[in-house]
Amino acid sequence: MSDVVLRLSGLEKVYNRGLESEVAVLKGADLALAKGEVVALVAPSGAGKSTLLHMAGLLDTPDAGEVEIGGAVMSGLGDRRRTIARRRDVGFVYQFHHLLPEFTALENIVLPQLAAGVARRAAEARAMELLDEVGIAPRAAHRPSAMSGGEQQRVAFCRALANAPRLLLADEPTGNLDPATSDQVFKALTGLVRGTGLAALIATHNLDLAARMDRTVRLEDGRVVAGA
Repeated sequence: MSDVVLRLSGLEKVYNRGLESEVAVLKGADLALAKGEVVALVAPSGAGKSTLLHMAGLLDTPDAGEVEIGGAVMSGLGDRRRTIARRRDVGFVYQFHHLLPEFTALENIVLPQLAAGVARRAAEARAMELLDEVGIAPRAAHRPSAMSGGEQQRVAFCRALANAPRLLLADEPTGNLDPATSDQVFKALTGLVRGTGLAALIATHNLDLAARMDRTVRLEDGRVVAGA
């Protein structure tokens, strides 16, 4: 069985197609991520990092090319099947945590599991296990407003991994944090990834953090190239 979790083949994406303001963002992007691999994606703002992540995470569809997750080709799937695949196979983390403010840290991690059909007791046990792994189990009963930025982002990581996806996609996950907190959060994130064996693609402007990942890739003129 192949260890490739994510394979992007020849992805193309054009915005405002046919208009004077047409912009080709992806021009045949190729990328493969293996199980247990943490890969940094770096590029200037506007180069297409978020677009690539949205394609990989089935939030958007390419104009051409293929997305495969776990060996399954995602093109041609209807909206319902894409949604099921996304919920089952992909976890997302963004620059801002997007936690539900009226729920506790524990509840924010339990909710996506309940939506996937997990029994509440098992979902709570899974949530506590994840919170413990990132070192904030004592904050389980706190709402986001009572937590620091770094704690909130660690809860967001736990929520993204609650349903044991194959693939984690993160868009500037430490971009809103100071350097010391960013380092703590990055260690928590990579610890979770290493512990679960999933594949992770992390878009970042932080070259120091990128250098600590397994490898770095860059977006140049709509294509993915090996990093320096």
